[in-house]
Amino acid sequence: MAKLIEPLVVVVPAAGVGKRMQSHRPKQYLSLHNSTILEHTVNRLLAHPSIDKVIIALSSSDEYYQDTSLMNHPKVQTVVGGVERVDSVLAGIQAIDAQQYPWVLVHDAARPCVPLKDISTLITLCHESDQGGLLAAPVRDTMKRTDDKNNVLTTVDRSALWHALTPQMFKVDELRTAIETALHNGIDITDESSAMEYAQLPSQVVEGSSDNIKITRADDLTLAAFILTKQQEAVCE
Repeated sequence: MAKLIEPLVVVVPAAGVGKRMQSHRPKQYLSLHNSTILEHTVNRLLAHPSIDKVIIALSSSDEYYQDTSLMNHPKVQTVVGGVERVDSVLAGIQAIDAQQYPWVLVHDAARPCVPLKDISTLITLCHESDQGGLLAAPVRDTMKRTDDKNNVLTTVDRSALWHALTPQMFKVDELRTAIETALHNGIDITDESSAMEYAQLPSQVVEGSSDNIKITRADDLTLAAFILTKQQEAVCE
């Protein structure tokens, strides 16, 4: 894995309620292999040698975090997040000392299976090019564009289409300014790269593993458990 000169910090937005899971608690606190999804995700990030700190943005009404193993972790800091994901990301970024951490990674709380080698590739390419980027997966299925009644209008060329994943990595000052400017102007920001696009700053795509799923629905939890088991078996071989 790449060993960088300066340490890295990761912001993990975890203030959402995960309505699509239809569970009794926010999805980041659902159990996966005897730990919460959030614990798996944060511990995976901290297992990377270049990551020095994780900042978790929590809901102001969060009542589950205090019962996790992350509560007193020396490399974990929490901040109060916002209503939307972008608000939580900004809260995390605003807590960063850009002199100490010039670059930031942002990673979804519900992506516990991201391979460390993918994180290394992203870090290396961003540093070599001196520009930010994101893990992504090429679109493999045929893509259709429809009207408001779901009637097919056309087939979309998928050759240059990608599914945006996380982590996404950018320079702290640039990403902070890009998000603040976009929010001030009422622009819809769905991920960090979209903020950089609005600011007309470069953002490169780095192909990542299909293991890096986002737990969104109930059956994703079963798939994540399978992937984690497979990854652990590979380490033990």
